[in-house]
Amino acid sequence: MTTLEERAARSAPEVLTWSRSLLDPALRQAVSDLPQAVRQIAEYHFGWDTAGGPGKALRPALVLVSAEAVGGSAGAALPGAVAVELVHNFSLLHDDVMDADQTRRHRPTAWRIFGVNQAILAGDALLALAFKTLCFQGIGTSLLERAVQHLIDGQSADLAFEKRNDVGLGECLLMAQRKTGALLSCSCALGGLLGGGTMAQIEHLASFGERLGLAFQVVDDMLGIWGDPAVTGKPVFSDLRSRKKTLPVIAALSADNPAGRALAALYRRDDKLSRGDLANAARLVEEAGGRRWSLAQIDEQLSRALEHLRVAGLGERAVAELDALARLATHRDF
Repeated sequence: MTTLEERAARSAPEVLTWSRSLLDPALRQAVSDLPQAVRQIAEYHFGWDTAGGPGKALRPALVLVSAEAVGGSAGAALPGAVAVELVHNFSLLHDDVMDADQTRRHRPTAWRIFGVNQAILAGDALLALAFKTLCFQGIGTSLLERAVQHLIDGQSADLAFEKRNDVGLGECLLMAQRKTGALLSCSCALGGLLGGGTMAQIEHLASFGERLGLAFQVVDDMLGIWGDPAVTGKPVFSDLRSRKKTLPVIAALSADNPAGRALAALYRRDDKLSRGDLANAARLVEEAGGRRWSLAQIDEQLSRALEHLRVAGLGERAVAELDALARLATHRDF
């Protein structure tokens, strides 16, 4: 009989496909317990009514592979995988409302179809369901609660930045670390915990996830400026249109050069930015060094993340799969 370590490591797409095969039945079962009014919104948001279906579900995959990395089983970590996916989608439902995003995954956002209030309630229901899923997992619930608090704090800071012209790069990095890094960190830590890992292993997995989350957010911010709408499912220059203070933008605004100063003047304008203004803003971010800084930051955070895997005493096969997931997440166009 072939053991886990004797089997060849799977590629990132193979891991995601395997993870989805375990996650989807459990996630659908959990959502089926919701009241009908919010259940239909959740099902629409997850994309279960379309051939395209839901997203990649990176966070649940990290939970399941992290459990295997410490010698445990993916099955034992499945409640954690469901919980983090529910929390992630709670945050997406609310973010789409707060950011007034029109599309997600190439179709109208839930609030546009069902209304703002109903979308908020659906997000609330998913959050409550996440904690119900983990209610018998002891310290796992505390890990998830802390991640949610950090996520909310990061989102609050992100919204506050939109009204400020003095956002520094350090506080923008902290915002991203909380808004995105906290849940990816929790995903890896939950997997280690539910898989029976040591405290040292769980801490290294948490740090791996946190660094990966920061790199992931930088990629997301780059796609918000230079991503292909046909791939990302969001309008071109979506973040620039709302003058969001994303990491590439803040890096550019922090640069003491003509392009950075021109970008700052553009961001301070009160009128609606035209298509030409948006194209000019994207050019200025790049000329000021925002893109260059972002690419360097992705490489740095990925390197630091992978170092935690190397020293954590984890299974070789699972480490290779976590490495593959990390590289996919930081070298993507979606």
